[in-house]
Amino acid sequence: MAILSFLLVLLTLIISLINFFTIRRPLNDQIVEERVNVLLPARNEAAHIEECLQSLSVQKYLTDYRVIVINDASTDETLRICSQFAESDSRIAIVDSPALRENWLGKVSALHSGYEQSDCEYLVTIDADVRLQPTAIACAINQLKDAELDFISPYPRQIAVTFTERLIQPLLHWSWMSTVVLRLAEKFPTRSTGIANGQFFVVRKAALDSIDGFTSVAQKILDDIELARSLIRDGARGIVVEGSHLARTRMYQSFAEIRQGYGKSLHKAFGGIFGALFATVVIFLVGIYPIYLALQGYLIGILTYLLSVFTRQLSALRARSNPLYAFLHPLSSILLIYLLLFSWLMRGRIQWKGRTV
Repeated sequence: MAILSFLLVLLTLIISLINFFTIRRPLNDQIVEERVNVLLPARNEAAHIEECLQSLSVQKYLTDYRVIVINDASTDETLRICSQFAESDSRIAIVDSPALRENWLGKVSALHSGYEQSDCEYLVTIDADVRLQPTAIACAINQLKDAELDFISPYPRQIAVTFTERLIQPLLHWSWMSTVVLRLAEKFPTRSTGIANGQFFVVRKAALDSIDGFTSVAQKILDDIELARSLIRDGARGIVVEGSHLARTRMYQSFAEIRQGYGKSLHKAFGGIFGALFATVVIFLVGIYPIYLALQGYLIGILTYLLSVFTRQLSALRARSNPLYAFLHPLSSILLIYLLLFSWLMRGRIQWKGRTV
């Protein structure tokens, strides 16, 4: 088993090194002449949406640009804050999402309502807790055009403040950087290598029209990944790109929020119970078993552990997170397995923004 652990870690290291040097990094901030619409779904986002709208209102190098805020039955001050922005900026429009569509999840239903109001060549979706740099959208669209892709997902910098955030949030970036050769997945797209993050997602509207907007992910908790897979299945090409220099977000403020956030979706990340069990074994072999061997004094354990740390550090350097937390990868792995188990035990019973998911 020690040899298997070493080989798995070595494989993740090789993939991480390839991606570290080849991942696309959008930097072209030329003027975008085409029409651009941004979809911003918002349900009880009063604590976040003002800063998000502020960052959207100062976007540069977009000649024809509109932000569509979809108010998803908010009961806090979200609508008032959005209305103030809309009154002072004609590019910002507010759409009230109708009653939740039957057999649709809330966020996806809101996104589809915004999609139905859109009129553009390029469509951008963004979460309310994301903050964009002034050239973020222009750089992302130019990257999509330069690479002749149909969609891209610039991965935002994940801000982590508390200890548990710093343990778990860097795994999001590491999970795809160490398992998928991005340039290969871009050239030969398959559903299994479809990666996306709905926090910041850019798509040609024609490609989205071809799959009837968000209807294919109406009931998908991992709507971003499933949308990428639907687009790929329809013949579109796209991939995740490095976006830590373009956008940032703090997804969760506490361990309670982390548990609820991962609890609602993590059980869907691996395709089913057998996929989850397989993932648990791999997480154990890559993240926990090496330090166990190292503490027993086995040289192969020490080597495997250090290689796993280096793999995490490569991801951290690209994601602009603290590379020192890579040394706590065994703790991160234990926490991830706990969250996966919690997600399976609580599936269909998690309360998120006042709805059961």
